Amino acid sequence: MLTDRIETGWIAAFAEVFELCKIRKSECVVLLCESQSRALNVHLAELALGQLGLSHFKLEVPTPGAVAGPIIRSSGAAQCLNGQELAVKTLAEADVVIDLTLEGLMHAPQTAAILKGGARIMNISNEHPEALARTVPTSDLKDRAKEAVARCRAAKVMTVRSDAGTDLRVAMEGAATVGIWGWTDRPGTLAHWPGGIIVSFPKAGSVNGRLAYQPGDMNLTFKRYFDSSVELTLVDDYVTDIAGRGTDAGLMRDYFAAFGEADAYATSHVGWGFNPGARYEALAMYDKRDTNCTELRAVAGNFLYSTGANEFAGRFTRGHFDLPMMGCDIALDGHLVVEAGVLK
Repeated sequence: MLTDRIETGWIAAFAEVFELCKIRKSECVVLLCESQSRALNVHLAELALGQLGLSHFKLEVPTPGAVAGPIIRSSGAAQCLNGQELAVKTLAEADVVIDLTLEGLMHAPQTAAILKGGARIMNISNEHPEALARTVPTSDLKDRAKEAVARCRAAKVMTVRSDAGTDLRVAMEGAATVGIWGWTDRPGTLAHWPGGIIVSFPKAGSVNGRLAYQPGDMNLTFKRYFDSSVELTLVDDYVTDIAGRGTDAGLMRDYFAAFGEADAYATSHVGWGFNPGARYEALAMYDKRDTNCTELRAVAGNFLYSTGANEFAGRFTRGHFDLPMMGCDIALDGHLVVEAGVLK
């Protein structure tokens, strides 16, 4: 975008999402941000809350200084609450937390305590507001999400295959499955905007096979489309081999290795996108500073494989890859939910 200024349509988009969250005037609303949060989105959130007559207070914590080692982007695990016990206690006592941190609280270690306190967390991804306004959630996303959650929770096996050579098997029994439709109106829950994603966190030792990435698939950690072929081999959750001769494979090998820990190679979650408003070409249309790639996770029909933190398998690591793959067949107990990249 050329000019970062307030637009009335962007205020309206924020207000629409807050209305979907059913925030009452009697509730305690905390707007959580950090010193490097996107100021434009913080301002839009404040204006939208004011327009709805909802009081709030802003809790801003410092963005942690850069540490030696790999650069962290689009991880979903905000680091700004580390060592901020009083802030975490305050958030847990709130009714609504509007999360405007850089990475979001989806995988942050403090999130469980905040949700256990009864707060509901509405994460607004660190996207340019133009992208947010294009992906304001609709009621049908909730219906799709609930249907997908029910199917995943009832399934024993997820299989993913493609003409390029992908052949993955995921044991689904005992997996923790979450549907994200873009807003939350229940205590103790978290949602993020943009929404339209189903994710399952498998139990330890549940993921085996291979993933064959082709040009046009997406590496959201690096905020780029693949321009060469990469094949990942997975054994009992862990990436054990990264095959490929191009820049993509080389970058991935170096980034995985930079964390110096085995769990960086492990599976975080699997799932697919189902938001018809999410645009595949969005990654080509925005500068890297203007996208956190949440929209790309929600593109309808993509298979989303992610490495990194999986609290349900007892793993936490700063390493994280989100790797949406297009054109796959995704099946639950042999029944297709996505065929050749198209939702069934």
